[in-house]
Amino acid sequence: MNITRRRGAIATFITLGVLLTGLTVFLNITWIIRIRNEGHLALLVLGIILFAILVAGVVLNTIFLVREIRRNERQDSFLNAVTHELKTPIASIRLYLETLQRRDLPEAQKQHFYQVMHADSDRLLSTVEQVLKAGELGQRHRQQQNRTQFDFEPLVAECIAITLSRHHLPPEAIVLDPVPGAVRLRVEGISEDLRTAILNLLDNAVKYSPTRVQIRCALAISNYTKVALSITDQGLGVPPKELKLIFKRFYRVPGRYSVKIKGTGLGLFLVRTIARQHGGEITASSNGHNQGTTMTLTLPLV
Repeated sequence: MNITRRRGAIATFITLGVLLTGLTVFLNITWIIRIRNEGHLALLVLGIILFAILVAGVVLNTIFLVREIRRNERQDSFLNAVTHELKTPIASIRLYLETLQRRDLPEAQKQHFYQVMHADSDRLLSTVEQVLKAGELGQRHRQQQNRTQFDFEPLVAECIAITLSRHHLPPEAIVLDPVPGAVRLRVEGISEDLRTAILNLLDNAVKYSPTRVQIRCALAISNYTKVALSITDQGLGVPPKELKLIFKRFYRVPGRYSVKIKGTGLGLFLVRTIARQHGGEITASSNGHNQGTTMTLTLPLV
């Protein structure tokens, strides 16, 4: 209902803008013809200038209203996603706790319940941390304090190990190619923020590989002054027209599978924000649906 209502509002504003523009053109042309016939050249020039300003104002106002409606739609989708991400693990934990409280279960089943509740609590904590991190990064500009120099490869390896453990994957699911020539890739920045960025990229690759998780990570030197981390999956892929939009706040790729994939629409926005705060960039490439995706995080070397 909300989506249909917003689309109707967008169509209404566009139609109203077109009608107002058409009416303005008609009235102005009528006025120009009259002034021209009367020979008032100065009024003719003034009328053309005012007409251009008026038309530009109507067009800009329509564009602004449509953008605001779409922004509100993304924010509502984000709130719905966050509500789901918070409510689902809480409901699951409560159900298992009530079962443990009311029934005398075998020890093996109790341990299984504990593992599920632990996983649900990790998911809950991850969602909360992601929302908090988005607010923190949104208010913080490039911080110089707390920045240190460290090797980038061990940080990537650590994030891969965390992702494998978090999603209960075998070691071969995520592979890190050895760095050519055993070069030390040192970067400068806030290691906790970069860890968040890499974990978000890896989690995204796992989430959008619903049938088979096969992710390859590679580190390489780019343009002699930068390190590039490429994370390639064999998952659902991204339509070419969406490759730049996926890094916007709250944005999720529309389609039949995006509804089923859990998420808040903040992960890639956080990655881009962190990359830019460290003087780097994040790009995405994909050949389309079911063709996999490659995310490339580029950071300056020390």
